[in-house]
Amino acid sequence: MSADNFDAPLQPPQSPNDETLPRQFRDLFLNCHFSAESDEENDLTGATATNNEPFCWVFGYGSLCWNPGFEYERNITGYIKGFVRRFWQGNVTHRGTPEKPGRVATLVEDSEGLCWGCAYKITGQTALDYLKQRECTLGGYRTVKTKFYPRISSYETPFIGKAEEVIVYLADVHSPHWLGEDIPEHIAQQIVECRGPSGHNAEYLLRLAQFMHDELPDVDDEHLFILESLVLYELQQRKIPLGSVMGANPAQIRRDDDIRENLKTSANFQFTSRMPERKLRCLNI
Repeated sequence: MSADNFDAPLQPPQSPNDETLPRQFRDLFLNCHFSAESDEENDLTGATATNNEPFCWVFGYGSLCWNPGFEYERNITGYIKGFVRRFWQGNVTHRGTPEKPGRVATLVEDSEGLCWGCAYKITGQTALDYLKQRECTLGGYRTVKTKFYPRISSYETPFIGKAEEVIVYLADVHSPHWLGEDIPEHIAQQIVECRGPSGHNAEYLLRLAQFMHDELPDVDDEHLFILESLVLYELQQRKIPLGSVMGANPAQIRRDDDIRENLKTSANFQFTSRMPERKLRCLNI
């Protein structure tokens, strides 16, 4: 997600287009409470929310990956299909100013695309109110729904397995802060030159890249990693110490713990059963 923790006073959130929301969340976003008539609720393990409290999943692909700023029940790495991450959205409230907007991540539709990040399970309304303010009112994003595929399942069975419906915040040409496409060198220069109330724009990009390196080391996010290299090069050329653009280290987030625990306690031969047959070349066996 593309905006960070903030101390700005609350403002009335922009109302998202109700057609883009799951039915069970539509009443929440438009009328500020959960609908009593919700769809069947399934989470990634098939369990329902405790005490019959309604819940939802929110997908993070920007600063939410390393700085959520709200309470949540679970955090699971994985991907969504049909989108790619691009630094085409402007930011004037967290990583830039109205006079010098920063660049942050959004999603762009791509029929062949995948975007990796993490999904948060949220129970209750407090976190969603916070996200409406952070993403819609201040960030210029809107909400859409899509399917989220957990990482551990997807490594074993790509594009197969149980998916969960998630809320996603994204920006497009209709956003008041939209900057649009540019060559990577120009985007990197803009990122190096911008700073906002939440810190330097370079920190936003570098911490997102670090999340990908640490949590999803086998995933190649070309756009993100090219910008990472260019930003580091620009900082070096301008003799800007890396420490001067990085704020305090965020709290460590535990991810995928319950899924890993389930795999430890139950035998699962799905992966080995899908391994292709191989022959030793020298013996032809």
